[in-house]
Amino acid sequence: MSKQAIKTERAPLPIGPYSQAIKAGNLLFISGQGPIDPKTGKKIVGDIKEQTKQVLENIKSILEAAGLTLENVVKVNVYLRNIGDFPKMNEVYKEYFKTVPPARTTVQAIPPADIDVEIDAIASY
Repeated sequence: MSKQAIKTERAPLPIGPYSQAIKAGNLLFISGQGPIDPKTGKKIVGDIKEQTKQVLENIKSILEAAGLTLENVVKVNVYLRNIGDFPKMNEVYKEYFKTVPPARTTVQAIPPADIDVEIDAIASY
């Protein structure tokens, strides 16, 4: 199976040896995205709702670069620094996945770079 890297300037560029996303067959695997403004490269300063919005905007931009939309997302993993932020994160999340939400796992973890939320996703063509 061949694989193709997806890259867009409209989402944060990788800071290490990984791709924003990889297309493999009929699937797109999106690397974990944090609340980084792609224009400045800086972390969004704000509460969990503002951070979640930026993360999902970054994922949306990667999907668009691959010719997909949020409707194509089939699986999401959410990593929260504080599981107590779950209700507020979920308020924003449900605005992005309005019809048939993808399967999802949410765990408390320690995302890198002093961020409060990180989300990765898998989409289908």
